[in-house]
Amino acid sequence: MNRLIGQRIAAIVTDGFEESELLVPIEALRNEGAQVDIISPQKKAIRGWKDHEWSKSIEVDKSIEQVSAVDYGALFIPGGTLNCDKLRQCLLTVNFVENFFESGKPVAAICHGPQLLIEADVVTGRRLTSYASLRTDLENAGAEWVDKSVVVDNGLVTSRTPNDLPDFIGKMIEEFEEGIHPEQRP
Repeated sequence: MNRLIGQRIAAIVTDGFEESELLVPIEALRNEGAQVDIISPQKKAIRGWKDHEWSKSIEVDKSIEQVSAVDYGALFIPGGTLNCDKLRQCLLTVNFVENFFESGKPVAAICHGPQLLIEADVVTGRRLTSYASLRTDLENAGAEWVDKSVVVDNGLVTSRTPNDLPDFIGKMIEEFEEGIHPEQRP
């Protein structure tokens, strides 16, 4: 264990994140020795979403204005319809995501997380999955969408729903451990 000791991982998130899609992967990453920072366009606590209602709040470690992709070895994007819709409207967040792809660093996104990848224009020619309702959006953006619990494409790990978390987490840790993927660049 402790496959990620010394790694700094960014989790980009805001209000409306799917609670299990943020907290379960972060716990797994930290159990492998990674330092995970909660990064948000908001500078205060953010609230999760669970069972169609607001759930617990968590503290933001750093605002998007305080960070750069060079500070991190990998990026994690949890789902949540509200979360991803808000994130994709923040230019600093979109640029942050683009920078991970430009540097070949691994990225993992679950559920509605690929909405942010569409906005960052990094899915063309990529094979990925997502929550089923994003299929047409991803295909229109040039991606090949497949209905699998987890899909890995040269450092990009995607998954569909909280039910897929075990598969997603395993592949995310594997890709994050491998580090830079030269083919990851857009």
